[in-house]
Amino acid sequence: MVRLGALGVGLVFVLALLWGAVQPRDAVTPDPVRALHLAPTEIEWSYRGPGNLGIFGTFDRGQLQRGFQVYKEICSACHSIHRVAFRDLAALGFSAPEIKAIAKGYDIPSIDEKTGEPTTRKGLPSDKFPLVYANEIAARAAQNGALPPDLSLITKAREDGPNYVHSLITGYRDAPANWKVPDGLYYNPYFRSLNVAMPPPLAADGQVTYADGTKGTKDQYARDVATFLTWTAEPKLEARKSTGVAAVLFLLIMTGLGYLSYKRVWADIKRKPASI
Repeated sequence: MVRLGALGVGLVFVLALLWGAVQPRDAVTPDPVRALHLAPTEIEWSYRGPGNLGIFGTFDRGQLQRGFQVYKEICSACHSIHRVAFRDLAALGFSAPEIKAIAKGYDIPSIDEKTGEPTTRKGLPSDKFPLVYANEIAARAAQNGALPPDLSLITKAREDGPNYVHSLITGYRDAPANWKVPDGLYYNPYFRSLNVAMPPPLAADGQVTYADGTKGTKDQYARDVATFLTWTAEPKLEARKSTGVAAVLFLLIMTGLGYLSYKRVWADIKRKPASI
Protein backbone atom coordinates (compact mmCIF):
# COMPACT_ATOMS: atom_id res chain seq x y z
CA MET A 1 0.00 0.00 0.00
CA VAL A 2 2.88 2.36 0.88
CA ARG A 3 4.56 1.57 -2.42
CA LEU A 4 1.39 2.34 -4.37
CA GLY A 5 1.06 5.68 -2.55
CA ALA A 6 4.67 6.61 -3.31
CA LEU A 7 4.19 5.60 -6.93
CA GLY A 8 1.09 7.78 -7.14
CA VAL A 9 2.90 10.79 -5.67
CA GLY A 10 5.79 10.30 -8.09
CA LEU A 11 3.38 10.04 -11.03
CA VAL A 12 1.61 13.26 -10.03
CA PHE A 13 4.98 15.00 -9.74
CA VAL A 14 6.05 13.81 -13.21
CA LEU A 15 2.74 14.88 -14.75
CA ALA A 16 3.09 18.32 -13.13
CA LEU A 17 6.57 18.72 -14.61
CA LEU A 18 5.34 17.68 -18.07
CA TRP A 19 2.40 20.07 -17.82
CA GLY A 20 4.70 22.94 -16.89
CA ALA A 21 7.06 22.09 -19.75
CA VAL A 22 4.38 22.25 -22.45
CA GLN A 23 2.64 25.39 -21.20
CA PRO A 24 3.52 28.62 -23.04
CA ARG A 25 5.64 31.07 -21.06
CA ASP A 26 4.21 34.37 -19.90
CA ALA A 27 5.26 37.32 -21.98
CA VAL A 28 8.35 38.97 -20.52
CA THR A 29 8.07 42.70 -20.07
CA PRO A 30 11.13 44.28 -21.68
CA ASP A 31 13.36 46.28 -19.36
CA PRO A 32 13.39 49.87 -20.69
CA VAL A 33 16.65 50.65 -18.89
CA ARG A 34 18.46 47.73 -20.49
CA ALA A 35 17.09 48.68 -23.89
CA LEU A 36 18.46 52.23 -23.67
CA HIS A 37 21.65 51.62 -21.69
CA LEU A 38 24.88 51.82 -23.70
CA ALA A 39 28.23 50.15 -23.07
CA PRO A 40 31.22 52.50 -22.72
CA THR A 41 33.07 53.38 -25.90
CA GLU A 42 36.39 51.58 -26.20
CA ILE A 43 39.33 54.00 -26.17
CA GLU A 44 42.98 53.14 -26.82
CA TRP A 45 44.97 54.31 -23.80
CA SER A 46 48.72 54.84 -23.83
CA TYR A 47 49.24 53.14 -20.46
CA ARG A 48 47.59 49.96 -21.74
CA GLY A 49 50.09 49.59 -24.56
CA PRO A 50 49.47 48.60 -28.19
CA GLY A 51 46.02 47.16 -28.74
CA ASN A 52 45.02 47.88 -25.13
CA LEU A 53 46.70 44.61 -24.15
CA GLY A 54 47.99 46.13 -20.91
CA ILE A 55 51.63 45.32 -21.70
CA PHE A 56 54.54 47.78 -22.00
CA GLY A 57 52.30 50.87 -21.89
CA THR A 58 53.26 53.90 -19.80
CA PHE A 59 51.50 57.03 -18.62
CA ASP A 60 51.90 60.19 -20.66
CA ARG A 61 53.12 62.71 -18.06
CA GLY A 62 51.77 65.63 -20.07
CA GLN A 63 48.36 64.00 -20.21
CA LEU A 64 48.43 63.29 -16.48
CA GLN A 65 49.14 66.95 -15.76
CA ARG A 66 46.35 68.04 -18.09
CA GLY A 67 44.00 65.57 -16.42
CA PHE A 68 44.88 66.98 -13.02
CA GLN A 69 44.14 70.47 -14.35
CA VAL A 70 40.70 69.31 -15.57
CA TYR A 71 40.01 67.70 -12.21
CA LYS A 72 41.11 70.80 -10.31
CA GLU A 73 39.17 73.30 -12.43
CA ILE A 74 35.98 71.26 -12.99
CA CYS A 75 35.62 68.09 -10.93
CA SER A 76 37.03 69.27 -7.60
CA ALA A 77 34.00 71.49 -6.98
CA CYS A 78 32.04 68.36 -5.98
CA HIS A 79 34.40 65.37 -5.95
CA SER A 80 37.34 64.61 -3.67
CA ILE A 81 40.49 62.57 -4.29
CA HIS A 82 41.15 62.11 -0.59
CA ARG A 83 43.41 59.05 -0.99
CA VAL A 84 45.99 61.09 -2.90
CA ALA A 85 48.66 63.19 -1.15
CA PHE A 86 50.03 66.38 -2.66
CA ARG A 87 53.54 64.94 -2.71
CA ASP A 88 52.28 62.08 -4.89
CA LEU A 89 51.99 64.61 -7.72
CA ALA A 90 55.76 64.31 -8.16
CA ALA A 91 55.01 61.17 -10.17
CA LEU A 92 53.14 63.39 -12.66
CA GLY A 93 56.26 65.45 -13.29
CA PHE A 94 55.55 68.35 -10.94
CA SER A 95 58.58 69.87 -9.21
CA ALA A 96 58.85 70.34 -5.44
CA PRO A 97 58.11 74.10 -5.60
CA GLU A 98 55.09 73.43 -7.81
CA ILE A 99 53.77 70.84 -5.36
CA LYS A 100 54.20 73.27 -2.45
CA ALA A 101 52.30 75.93 -4.39
CA ILE A 102 49.48 73.49 -5.19
CA ALA A 103 49.25 72.39 -1.54
CA LYS A 104 49.09 76.01 -0.32
CA GLY A 105 46.04 76.53 -2.48
CA TYR A 106 44.01 74.24 -0.20
CA ASP A 107 42.76 74.80 3.33
CA ILE A 108 43.30 71.75 5.54
CA PRO A 109 41.07 71.17 8.61
CA SER A 110 43.09 71.48 11.83
CA ILE A 111 42.85 72.27 15.55
CA ASP A 112 44.06 75.51 17.08
CA GLU A 113 46.79 74.52 19.57
CA LYS A 114 45.99 77.49 21.81
CA THR A 115 42.19 77.29 21.99
CA GLY A 116 41.48 73.73 20.92
CA GLU A 117 38.90 75.04 18.47
CA PRO A 118 38.55 73.71 14.92
CA THR A 119 40.39 75.83 12.37
CA THR A 120 42.16 75.49 9.03
CA ARG A 121 45.73 75.84 7.83
CA LYS A 122 47.44 75.93 4.46
CA GLY A 123 48.23 72.58 2.95
CA LEU A 124 51.62 70.90 3.07
CA PRO A 125 53.06 68.44 0.54
CA SER A 126 52.58 65.65 3.10
CA ASP A 127 48.83 66.34 3.38
CA LYS A 128 46.19 64.53 1.39
CA PHE A 129 43.74 66.39 -0.80
CA PRO A 130 40.99 67.53 1.58
CA LEU A 131 37.41 66.36 1.40
CA VAL A 132 35.07 68.69 -0.44
CA TYR A 133 32.35 68.14 2.19
CA ALA A 134 32.80 67.40 5.86
CA ASN A 135 30.60 64.30 5.77
CA GLU A 136 27.86 62.54 3.80
CA ILE A 137 25.08 64.62 5.38
CA ALA A 138 26.74 67.87 4.28
CA ALA A 139 27.35 66.48 0.80
CA ARG A 140 23.73 65.41 0.29
CA ALA A 141 22.45 68.71 1.66
CA ALA A 142 24.56 70.61 -0.87
CA GLN A 143 23.77 68.31 -3.79
CA ASN A 144 19.98 68.03 -3.49
CA GLY A 145 20.18 64.57 -1.92
CA ALA A 146 22.87 63.15 -4.22
CA LEU A 147 26.23 61.93 -2.90
CA PRO A 148 29.22 62.79 -5.12
CA PRO A 149 31.66 59.86 -4.85
CA ASP A 150 35.32 60.27 -4.04
CA LEU A 151 37.19 59.82 -7.34
CA SER A 152 40.43 58.37 -5.98
CA LEU A 153 39.48 54.80 -6.92
CA ILE A 154 36.60 55.44 -9.31
CA THR A 155 38.23 53.72 -12.29
CA LYS A 156 38.66 50.57 -10.18
CA ALA A 157 35.18 50.80 -8.67
CA ARG A 158 33.40 50.96 -12.05
CA GLU A 159 33.46 48.25 -14.68
CA ASP A 160 35.70 49.22 -17.61
CA GLY A 161 36.66 52.24 -15.49
CA PRO A 162 38.52 54.69 -17.78
CA ASN A 163 36.21 54.01 -20.72
CA TYR A 164 33.23 54.43 -18.41
CA VAL A 165 34.50 57.77 -17.08
CA HIS A 166 35.16 59.06 -20.61
CA SER A 167 31.77 57.93 -21.92
CA LEU A 168 29.85 59.18 -18.90
CA ILE A 169 31.12 62.74 -18.91
CA THR A 170 30.75 63.08 -22.69
CA GLY A 171 27.51 61.10 -23.02
CA TYR A 172 24.85 63.58 -21.91
CA ARG A 173 22.06 63.98 -24.45
CA ASP A 174 18.35 64.60 -24.81
CA ALA A 175 16.20 61.75 -23.55
CA PRO A 176 14.12 59.77 -26.06
CA ALA A 177 10.39 60.37 -26.18
CA ASN A 178 9.62 57.15 -24.31
CA TRP A 179 11.82 57.99 -21.30
CA LYS A 180 10.91 60.28 -18.40
CA VAL A 181 13.64 62.29 -16.71
CA PRO A 182 12.62 63.53 -13.22
CA ASP A 183 13.23 67.14 -12.29
CA GLY A 184 16.79 67.77 -11.15
CA LEU A 185 18.23 64.78 -13.03
CA TYR A 186 19.90 64.45 -16.44
CA TYR A 187 19.69 61.75 -19.09
CA ASN A 188 22.87 59.80 -19.74
CA PRO A 189 22.66 56.37 -21.44
CA TYR A 190 26.03 55.33 -19.96
CA PHE A 191 24.81 55.71 -16.38
CA ARG A 192 23.38 52.52 -14.84
CA SER A 193 19.89 53.98 -14.26
CA LEU A 194 20.03 56.45 -17.20
CA ASN A 195 19.08 59.36 -14.92
CA VAL A 196 22.07 60.96 -13.19
CA ALA A 197 22.10 63.77 -10.64
CA MET A 198 25.42 65.22 -11.84
CA PRO A 199 24.97 68.08 -14.33
CA PRO A 200 27.05 67.84 -17.52
CA PRO A 201 30.54 68.76 -16.27
CA LEU A 202 31.90 69.59 -19.73
CA ALA A 203 29.87 72.41 -21.20
CA ALA A 204 31.86 73.23 -24.33
CA ASP A 205 35.25 73.19 -26.02
CA GLY A 206 37.66 75.73 -24.58
CA GLN A 207 36.30 75.36 -21.05
CA VAL A 208 39.83 74.65 -19.78
CA THR A 209 42.89 76.35 -21.24
CA TYR A 210 45.79 73.93 -21.16
CA ALA A 211 49.16 75.30 -20.07
CA ASP A 212 51.00 73.16 -22.65
CA GLY A 213 48.99 74.54 -25.57
CA THR A 214 47.00 71.37 -26.27
CA LYS A 215 43.69 72.17 -27.95
CA GLY A 216 40.92 72.00 -25.39
CA THR A 217 37.97 69.93 -26.57
CA LYS A 218 35.38 68.01 -24.57
CA ASP A 219 36.76 64.71 -25.82
CA GLN A 220 40.32 65.74 -24.89
CA TYR A 221 39.21 66.83 -21.42
CA ALA A 222 37.46 63.49 -20.89
CA ARG A 223 40.47 61.47 -22.05
CA ASP A 224 42.88 63.45 -19.90
CA VAL A 225 40.85 63.34 -16.68
CA ALA A 226 40.10 59.62 -17.18
CA THR A 227 43.84 58.99 -17.49
CA PHE A 228 44.52 61.04 -14.36
CA LEU A 229 41.88 59.12 -12.39
CA THR A 230 43.40 55.85 -13.60
CA TRP A 231 46.69 57.01 -12.10
CA THR A 232 45.03 57.97 -8.77
CA ALA A 233 43.59 54.44 -8.59
CA GLU A 234 46.78 52.69 -9.76
CA PRO A 235 49.78 54.92 -9.03
CA LYS A 236 52.15 51.91 -9.13
CA LEU A 237 50.85 50.62 -12.47
CA GLU A 238 54.10 51.17 -14.37
CA ALA A 239 56.24 49.68 -11.60
CA ARG A 240 53.99 46.63 -11.47
CA LYS A 241 54.32 46.15 -15.23
CA SER A 242 58.11 46.43 -15.05
CA THR A 243 58.22 43.88 -12.25
CA GLY A 244 55.96 41.53 -14.19
CA VAL A 245 58.07 41.73 -17.35
CA ALA A 246 61.27 41.16 -15.35
CA ALA A 247 59.70 38.16 -13.60
CA VAL A 248 58.61 36.60 -16.90
CA LEU A 249 62.08 37.10 -18.41
CA PHE A 250 63.68 35.56 -15.31
CA LEU A 251 61.39 32.53 -15.52
CA LEU A 252 62.13 32.09 -19.23
CA ILE A 253 65.88 32.18 -18.59
CA MET A 254 65.60 29.73 -15.68
CA THR A 255 63.46 27.42 -17.81
CA GLY A 256 66.11 27.46 -20.55
CA LEU A 257 68.92 26.78 -18.08
CA GLY A 258 66.92 24.00 -16.47
CA TYR A 259 66.34 22.36 -19.83
CA LEU A 260 70.03 22.56 -20.75
CA SER A 261 70.98 21.08 -17.37
CA TYR A 262 68.50 18.28 -17.90
CA LYS A 263 69.98 17.46 -21.30
CA ARG A 264 73.51 17.42 -19.93
CA VAL A 265 72.80 15.35 -16.81
CA TRP A 266 70.81 12.67 -18.62
CA ALA A 267 72.73 12.65 -21.90
CA ASP A 268 75.02 9.66 -21.09
CA ILE A 269 72.28 7.61 -19.48
CA LYS A 270 69.99 7.90 -22.49
CA ARG A 271 72.76 6.74 -24.87
CA LYS A 272 73.27 3.43 -23.03
CA PRO A 273 71.09 0.53 -24.27
CA ALA A 274 68.81 -1.01 -21.72
CA SER A 275 70.12 -4.29 -20.25
CA ILE A 276 67.98 -7.43 -20.40
